Amino acid sequence: MAAGNSSASVCSLLSCGEEVVSGEGQEAQVRPRRWSPFLQRLRLCDKTRGRGQVAAEPMRRGTALNIAEIPVFILCGGLGTRLKEMTEFRPKPMVTIGPDPILLHIMKHYSSFGFCRFVLCMGYKSEIIRDYFLNFYEMNSDVTIELKTNSVEVHSVDHSCDWRVTLAYTGELTMTGGRVARAAARYLGEAEHYAVTYGDGLTDADLGAELDYHLSHGRTGTVLGVNPPSRFGEFRMDGNELVEFVEKPELHSAWINGGYFFFRRSFNRYLSPAEDCVLEREPLSKLARDGQLAVFQHRHFWACMDTQRDHEYLTRLWESGSAPWARTLDR
Repeated sequence: MAAGNSSASVCSLLSCGEEVVSGEGQEAQVRPRRWSPFLQRLRLCDKTRGRGQVAAEPMRRGTALNIAEIPVFILCGGLGTRLKEMTEFRPKPMVTIGPDPILLHIMKHYSSFGFCRFVLCMGYKSEIIRDYFLNFYEMNSDVTIELKTNSVEVHSVDHSCDWRVTLAYTGELTMTGGRVARAAARYLGEAEHYAVTYGDGLTDADLGAELDYHLSHGRTGTVLGVNPPSRFGEFRMDGNELVEFVEKPELHSAWINGGYFFFRRSFNRYLSPAEDCVLEREPLSKLARDGQLAVFQHRHFWACMDTQRDHEYLTRLWESGSAPWARTLDR
């Protein structure tokens, strides 16, 4: 398994042979993959609340939790070995979908719900990410440069990214859990809750609703549960007659880790800053065994950019103007 947010871990545990499952009356578990016929019914949260504020957490005595205060830790340090033709000279989160790196697409999706504090957990070729954001202001503005004095006059700022972005180097070969632990130790601050995601997964999930659910159930962690696409085409049969051929349909009876997490700060005790700490193994497995991992079901769009074919698929969606994860004004 490659270091950091490797494609094996990013692709929702499919490659490392694990899934997030639960049965009727059982807590969610992370275990070797066995397709479950059903998942524990989870009470969905009210999706009618505003995107900037979420419902009050019971322990906060009626005060509102501002989404803008919640840091989003994005795993950006993996080697991306299965996309090597595109990651030899840049980290996978900097591979572009349309005009922008996939990392920016992920951040914009969070931003559409009011999240604006990001911590990028960097490793492999971190200088590419660092250079991109250090020059983001000038690269997205009209400017006049006095070459003799190197003074710069900014005429217009042609972006709406009102974000605070922390560039956190977490080690060249550190695994996912170690990256989160190292970055959280430095940059979690006083936040009681935080989000974690990978740098190559896209979805149209309502992250405000997932946060709302996370606050409502009182457990330590919440993971987005998604239906994986089948690796093979499916025959729809009526007796011996072929009725329909469906190319790689979604498996609606199976649920896997969609890679969008919310945690209470108490989750940090499950993590270790050790280089070999893999988020998807002992930390999440133990959290599930302790009955502290809930699943927020999402039945709509989700995809990870794990291979060249995945990249081509996401690029086609973007170029068609129908990318499910993008707001209309971003397309």
